[in-house]
Amino acid sequence: MHKDRDAALVNGCLSGDRRAMSQLVSQYQRPVFNAAYRILGNMDDAADATQTVFLKVFEHIADYDQKHKFFSWVYRIAINESLNQVKKRRTQEPLDDGQASPRQGPAEALDTKRICKRVQAALMLLNNDYRTVVVLKHISGCSYQQIGEILQLPEKTVKSRLYSARQLLKKSLQAEEAEN
Repeated sequence: MHKDRDAALVNGCLSGDRRAMSQLVSQYQRPVFNAAYRILGNMDDAADATQTVFLKVFEHIADYDQKHKFFSWVYRIAINESLNQVKKRRTQEPLDDGQASPRQGPAEALDTKRICKRVQAALMLLNNDYRTVVVLKHISGCSYQQIGEILQLPEKTVKSRLYSARQLLKKSLQAEEAEN
């Protein structure tokens, strides 16, 4: 169903339909931003990356092969752009964990904030290959197959990287806990 809708929107974009472009942005802006945010660790950088992704999408929409899912193509561009920004920046900042849920009390909010900071710090220590699969699987909710399509990797490689990334996260969190 999405594939048919996406194909119609892509064809609309190819014929210059601004409404089709707007609909594609509306549909994919949030997942692209979320993926960029988790890779870059900064909302401003993620917003910049998201804009750049959609500029590239519309500049190269004629190159999109409709045999593949549009979602995978856009995500691949988003991951590449985010990783390019990481390479340019070479310094990684921890995520700003945002506001706690209004239903939590102060103690729970503080615990949640500490846990988020610890997990984000550990995530930012991973190399880009590992961080990318964790973000796609656990933040964006992609399946192994989707991650494989996005990263152009065999599903077994995705599973292997995800396993290794989880082990590294576990070690990092345990080491940090032992220090405290």
